[in-house]
Amino acid sequence: MTTTWETALTASGRILLILAIALLVRFLLRRAITRLVTRLGRESERRRQRAETIGSVLRSASSVALLGTAGMMALSEVGVQLGPLVASAGIVGVALGFGARNVVMDILSGMFMLLEDQYGVGDRIDVGEATGTVLEIGMRVTTLRGDNGEVWYVRNGEIKRVGNLSQGWATASLDVEVAPDTDLARVRKTITVSALELSRTSPFDELLWEPLESPVEVLGLDAVSSDAMVVKVVAKTQPGKALVVERELRWRVKLALEAAGIEPPLPTRGAEVSGPGAR
Repeated sequence: MTTTWETALTASGRILLILAIALLVRFLLRRAITRLVTRLGRESERRRQRAETIGSVLRSASSVALLGTAGMMALSEVGVQLGPLVASAGIVGVALGFGARNVVMDILSGMFMLLEDQYGVGDRIDVGEATGTVLEIGMRVTTLRGDNGEVWYVRNGEIKRVGNLSQGWATASLDVEVAPDTDLARVRKTITVSALELSRTSPFDELLWEPLESPVEVLGLDAVSSDAMVVKVVAKTQPGKALVVERELRWRVKLALEAAGIEPPLPTRGAEVSGPGAR
């Protein structure tokens, strides 16, 4: 009887020690991960959310691993045979894996998106079915705000390709139509002067990324017909600001052409400056 009590007390003491060590290690790991996440997320909101999401996964994974190991060791102390239990858990895990494969795919896709920094909070992206500004990046769902104010919830596993419209730079493009007998040198000079004036005006002095001496590039003739010539003009802008620059530049070029007396295309007899997003 005394031996049985001693064995039980010894086993209980070992179980308590195992659980205490597991909880202590879990606390220290979670604290270290939280400090690391705080340090990594100081620079920007984008890095903060990315670090917090990855930190959440690390905290959960470490807790499951530590507590699971401690539980198995505790069961071993009370004489439970772990072989059949592990086999049963493996079968259950496979069944759950098949049933929740979409959830697993969403989480894995979200992990890779975060690790590869494909996009972040505040970026404007195109994911095929939806286009908008990223509001939140979760492990399973990415939330977007569309152009009309709608909120899109896109499963990460359903995103097959991503177009990030906020990385690098954007291109503002104009098609300037003039009469077929117009002096192209005058047209180029008029457009360049108008663009220079725009590049010295706030906030376009920051939105245009080309040198101030040449904020736009007149590529030359894009099309010629008996009624009109089309001159192609492009400008490099901040990401997501191409449409704003296009509208203002189109307006200024139109006024400059009229002031310089440059004839418009023959059928319309009105200064023609076309392109996406007409003002």
